[in-house]
Amino acid sequence: MVYSGELVGAVVIGRNEGDRLKQCLASLCNSVEHIVYVDSGSTDGSVDLALKLNVRVVELDMSKPFTAARARNEGLSVLLESNQQLDYVQFVDGDCEVQNSWLDIALDFLKVNQDFAAVCGRRRERYPTATIYNQLCDIEWDTATGETNACGGDALFRVSALTAVDGYRDSLIAGEEPEMCFRMRQLGWKIMRLDAEMTLHDAAMTRFSQWWKRNQRAGHAYAEGYALHGNSSEKFKRSECRSILFWSGVLPIVIILLTMITPLFLVLFLIYSLQIIRLTLRYHGRWGNVNLAFIYAVSNVVGKWPQLFGMMAFFKNKKLGHNSQLIEYK
Repeated sequence: MVYSGELVGAVVIGRNEGDRLKQCLASLCNSVEHIVYVDSGSTDGSVDLALKLNVRVVELDMSKPFTAARARNEGLSVLLESNQQLDYVQFVDGDCEVQNSWLDIALDFLKVNQDFAAVCGRRRERYPTATIYNQLCDIEWDTATGETNACGGDALFRVSALTAVDGYRDSLIAGEEPEMCFRMRQLGWKIMRLDAEMTLHDAAMTRFSQWWKRNQRAGHAYAEGYALHGNSSEKFKRSECRSILFWSGVLPIVIILLTMITPLFLVLFLIYSLQIIRLTLRYHGRWGNVNLAFIYAVSNVVGKWPQLFGMMAFFKNKKLGHNSQLIEYK
């Protein structure tokens, strides 16, 4: 099915995605008439590739601080300037391929449910077993279905909801979707996660350092989200920040101080092993796979440390009045 310009458009963002961008755009070109690709300084021919596919291209001014939020906003602005009649916009990251049935399912839902601002589905890793880090991403994408607080980078949005909140917050280097969804929900909009295949993603994570940076970015996002909206009735991102501070800050410091009294208190570090076991049992009940449950549990516990570094970086920059620099893992 080809959706006319009177209904849905798409905004794709990327940089040096190569064949992944080709797959992404190809998955949209047969069904969406109006597509904008926003390029952030690619050197691999991505711009020429998009133009050959008759996709409109926006090349970001890279002399200004880059964020995915800014890229999506600029793409949306260009898309709506020439297609003011659009009712819905599908945002997609350039390393994702949209599944054939997704737009039909998503559009059917939003047409019927007028109080929902956005709908997302199941994002899967293309090569989940290639590395443990890809596997972790695939597990992370498997969020609960039903009404939810936020979506990710791939989602179908109602244009009226996007314009009501003036789009994404340009300055955010991470966590821009939950923050925008929070502002939408404050206006009475809802977000839905459907039990439907949405996109294939290629994390291409092969190194521990990439996993570390990705968690560091998450910590930064939690801290900035809390700084923006933590005083709301929802206490936005407060629980995430408290968890990070407890497990990677307060608890280890307390244990180290106690060991100054007697080395026997070193046994308290077993609390981390017990936490991993507890989480493994919880996740096993959800997925029925003990190996996946254990991997994800270890990642959640150990990931608190890079997340703490991300939080500290945000608060340091905030205090000094500096803009945070993008934390890229690939």
